[in-house]
Amino acid sequence: MLIETNPVLLNTSDALVFNFLNEIKNFEHLMPENTSKFEVLSEDRFLFALKGMPEIVLQKNESEANSYVLLGAASDKLPFTLKGNIVNKGEDSTEVQLVFEGTFNAMMEMMIKTPITNFVNALSENLTKVPF
Repeated sequence: MLIETNPVLLNTSDALVFNFLNEIKNFEHLMPENTSKFEVLSEDRFLFALKGMPEIVLQKNESEANSYVLLGAASDKLPFTLKGNIVNKGEDSTEVQLVFEGTFNAMMEMMIKTPITNFVNALSENLTKVPF
């Protein structure tokens, strides 16, 4: 399953966006309103839960300065990644697109596609509200 947000344009540098996304604790500011739990487990890992959904642990798998941050599920039960692609669009102008990729059976995909799409879109929308 592949879900890509519409790219958002931020009036800040790619370095500031990268530094923000590279700090796991900052994802708390991006979480949707229906987040019932958020906990930083380490500098590369956090746990979150949305109301009515199980807890999920995400970990930073890799990153490339001013280019992308790749998070992945810490459990093999829900194998997925969430990548924040960062593109410099000029001085103090940066485009960010979030890409969710997961491997699920057809039944699971049917059940989670809408909530995951809403979740990823909320992360992207909340990124536009960050006061860089």
